[in-house]
Amino acid sequence: MDKKLLERSNNQCELCGNNNNLQAYSVEPEGFGDNKIVVCDTCKTQIENPETMEGNHWRCLNDSMWSEVPAVQVMAWRLLNRLKNNEPWALDLLEMMYLDDETMEWAKATGEDADQEAIVHKDSNGAVLQDGDSVVLIKDLNVKGGGFTAKRGTAVRRIRLVHDNPEHIEGKVEGQHIVILTKFVRKIG
Repeated sequence: MDKKLLERSNNQCELCGNNNNLQAYSVEPEGFGDNKIVVCDTCKTQIENPETMEGNHWRCLNDSMWSEVPAVQVMAWRLLNRLKNNEPWALDLLEMMYLDDETMEWAKATGEDADQEAIVHKDSNGAVLQDGDSVVLIKDLNVKGGGFTAKRGTAVRRIRLVHDNPEHIEGKVEGQHIVILTKFVRKIG
């Protein structure tokens, strides 16, 4: 590995700070300047195999996203985009992150943000909801057309997300299939 690269990184992974099994990694595509960063084996494996990504490992991006090295910023942005639908903290970090126009163009060059417009359902506390989750009602709700009131504290199991509206979920209450506003539920379990 290039001596200059190791010096820049202080002999540690530029993403997580680990200093074991270091190697140079090329941030694609080429043509945006110095595209080499120093990564550890763990980071490289998870970058190249997104299905193996462990959310807790990537909390280190809270620090590395502020790197002055554009290639590190690009990699942090791409990884946060991969994590944002399953890790609420990743979406928070993405919203705080700033990249200049050229660096943002580089970050988006591989299509990592293809699901940038993906709808994210969140409960009243901001927890991300997914199909099959269980929630509890935080308010009495009059069920239109159902002729009953769904009481506060009622558990709704195996919810379904309304994929074109981030404020709606579906579930069964008292045997009836109803649509519920996400602001009136809290995720459980």
